[in-house]
Amino acid sequence: MKLYKLAKGSLLQHNGSSYIIDDEWDKLINRDGLAAYLETITADTTALSAEVENEYLNGKILPPIGTQEVWAAGVTYLRSRDARMEESETGASLYDKVYDAPRPELFFKALAHRVSGHNGEVYIRKDSEWDVPEPELTLFVNSDGNIQGYTIGNDMSSRSIEGENALYLPQAKVYEKSAALGPCLYVTSSPIPGETVISMKIKRNGTIVFEDETTVSRIKRSFTELTGYLYSECDFPNGCFLMTGTCLVPPPSFTLQAGDVVEISIDHIGTMVNVIGLNPKHK
Repeated sequence: MKLYKLAKGSLLQHNGSSYIIDDEWDKLINRDGLAAYLETITADTTALSAEVENEYLNGKILPPIGTQEVWAAGVTYLRSRDARMEESETGASLYDKVYDAPRPELFFKALAHRVSGHNGEVYIRKDSEWDVPEPELTLFVNSDGNIQGYTIGNDMSSRSIEGENALYLPQAKVYEKSAALGPCLYVTSSPIPGETVISMKIKRNGTIVFEDETTVSRIKRSFTELTGYLYSECDFPNGCFLMTGTCLVPPPSFTLQAGDVVEISIDHIGTMVNVIGLNPKHK
């Protein structure tokens, strides 16, 4: 099932039909057994016509987040460890230790007002010389710590700032429009399969300048391990979104430019498109 957050309500796609749900977003998604609950809605709600469905989906699709926080896990894939070691001027061995350590790296990423959605703009920092998108399978975890759905995450990062000093990670990761989620929340009663493909294309002036893919199975840590550490001493009254780590990293010679288009696709969920921009409010 795919659950879209729209300006006019929530749209559920299931078995070739679409339904409008009037429930408030946080209340709708923050429950145990979300997939089963949505199944009951399809049984009691009239499906939309194809014309009305297209009208809804051709409008603005909002990021699938309400009042939740967004957190992220780092160095969960071997390629991410290698990339972080390449970028670091002073702490390359630090990332090697994080990859092998019992405790995962977890960090705060964004509040909802800093999160863009499908077809939205994400920013690169003006004080950074090396910027990349990081495509990540993102979990929606309810207030009880149980995974209820999945979405696509774009964890925008300044590699030059983080590479200068690992303690600069918050500045490299947290700023206006530094994250994107979308286009929907994929809800299933079963864990997402390990063979799920994550792919990314970056286009510049219509030409692909980077393209790669991998599978979820290459992650080192389990999702329940990551959520267990996140929820061990934090409460999330309306649940939380957790980006599970980047698996596709452009080469050191590449940096994003304003106007680039990033397309991230994950099997079962769909494709999220973001345009790279600069924050006009900050010089």
